Amino acid sequence: MAMVTEPGAMVASSSRRRWLAQVAALGLAAAARPVLAQADGSEPLRFAAAWESEAGGYQVGVLQQQKPAGPLARACALSVPTRAHGVWAEPGGTLLAVARRPGDWLLRLRMSDGKALAWSWMDGGRAFNGHVIASADGKQLYTTETDLETAEGLIGVRDAASLEKVGEWRTHGADPHELLLDADGSLLVANGGIPTLPETGRLKVELHRMDASLVRLDTRSGQLLGQWRLADSRLSLRHIAWGADAQGARVLGIALQAEHEDAAARRAAPLLARFDGRQLTAHGAAHTLNGYGGDIAFAGGRFAVSCPRADGVALWRADGQWEGFAPLAEACPLAADRKGALLWAGGRDAAARLPLPGDHPAIGGLRVDNHWLMLG
Repeated sequence: MAMVTEPGAMVASSSRRRWLAQVAALGLAAAARPVLAQADGSEPLRFAAAWESEAGGYQVGVLQQQKPAGPLARACALSVPTRAHGVWAEPGGTLLAVARRPGDWLLRLRMSDGKALAWSWMDGGRAFNGHVIASADGKQLYTTETDLETAEGLIGVRDAASLEKVGEWRTHGADPHELLLDADGSLLVANGGIPTLPETGRLKVELHRMDASLVRLDTRSGQLLGQWRLADSRLSLRHIAWGADAQGARVLGIALQAEHEDAAARRAAPLLARFDGRQLTAHGAAHTLNGYGGDIAFAGGRFAVSCPRADGVALWRADGQWEGFAPLAEACPLAADRKGALLWAGGRDAAARLPLPGDHPAIGGLRVDNHWLMLG
């Protein structure tokens, strides 16, 4: 089982990672700045995110504009021992963050001041795969994980109040990444399918054995309800986002990563797949995307996939028809605005509002990680 520590509590283990966690929780949280109103009375841009600071350390917290049209800066920040990946906003102003795979920590922090409220450390034999969500009733958390001995994919079932692990379900594949609930309460999980070995961490091995899939699990029992694969076995399913077609039917968009050995095939590979509840379909692009989808979001009737290796954001209509490409250096995190009409993308030096041109607030001295959430 995972070990949970509250900030300031005595910890029996003297391992370095627990010491680092306590240092982060007790001494390295930056004070929150007040939320300022824009000139038109609206609130400034605010994002929950993870990033690498200019000093080289990793942090989780809130980025916010301090004045109209001004740069995004840290409103609160908590230093973490290793690079973070996915973030999840909870009711009541708290944020969950989880370590990038293969990770060993899960964190809850308060967004008003960046104070850590609880840490959960993974014991040997399992690793976090970078994403966490809450159950429909908010009483449990689901985390994607890997069995380090067998490389089997797992969903960790955790008590939401304590972060303690209370069970686990198989994902019927390897390398599970992002996960989301469907309207019927079932859980959809993207199995990346990339083989790795415990001793090599993120190093990919024997890619000819790739087996990426989308699975649906029953959240009452963990039972497998369905599994779908793309025809091209070298396309890894990674990040997912809900959208809707012109008739209002829910459609799941999936950002892909290409693992073809041939460089030309990898550069030209599709980076969006759609799941309509019955079948999984990949969609091409009229632009070279260089084989790597960093994040996915849906707004304004379109799916967006960030392409950091192509320096921009690729756009498709909800039906999978190509719509265009928006340049942004090292684009990666994506988030829809509160009305679901516009997208905000984070890049190397600035954020961009899409598809409207010209609004690019700077991100000063920070390298934002794969994901962020827009805060209301």
